[in-house]
Amino acid sequence: MSDTIAISFEVGCSAERAFDLWTNQIGTWWPADHTVTGARDVAVVIEGAVGGRIYERTADGVERDWGSVTAWDPPRTLAYSWHLGRDSSDATAVTVCFVDVGEGRARIEIDHRGWEKLGVTANLWRDRNHAGWETLLPHLVAAIGKGDH
Repeated sequence: MSDTIAISFEVGCSAERAFDLWTNQIGTWWPADHTVTGARDVAVVIEGAVGGRIYERTADGVERDWGSVTAWDPPRTLAYSWHLGRDSSDATAVTVCFVDVGEGRARIEIDHRGWEKLGVTANLWRDRNHAGWETLLPHLVAAIGKGDH
């Protein structure tokens, strides 16, 4: 397996709407089983600017950092460090590009790399995250199907 997870798929909305759902509305579709706490009422937040935090907040106000925004270019590109459930020194790098392909459709391209930082556990974490992406993305696609686009 490559040291990079590369995923590309099309969705039934514009790149602008897909970017908005991924960033400003992430809490409406991100499932609890993909969070640190697993709490059903957890809020997921991406602060929309370079240096912005990515985190979850439980109903009782406990916050868990997941990463930080490293590139913010709406509606084309979002990049961030990612250390969900790990120390920030173990952060991998995620880049998500949103490309209009015409007829009200967009292609989302995800590049997730930096696994070598995790040493002997790199393969385990890369494989776990690859499976995570596969179970996470249907939630985004479902959210796109629910909204106006």
